Amino acid sequence: MVAYEFYAVANGCQRVFVEEDGISDIEKQVIPDPATVSYINLFINGVLQPHDNYTVETGKLTLNTADAPIKGTPIILQMFII
Repeated sequence: MVAYEFYAVANGCQRVFVEEDGISDIEKQVIPDPATVSYINLFINGVLQPHDNYTVETGKLTLNTADAPIKGTPIILQMFII
């Protein structure tokens, strides 16, 4: 099993996150092609989000919600290849 994780912090108005938005204190953040992964989980402020709330593309996470997360909210995208 291979696991990828993307960590970001919301700025209060952003609903699209790209790899460059990842926390730079950790190794390079990668968002692989969703067609190559088995499972995807998105946590916003520690709460697991339903799949209708987001779209994942290679290198990009888009939130499909009307509101952007509040500034400082942690965004964690997990991707697993089994």
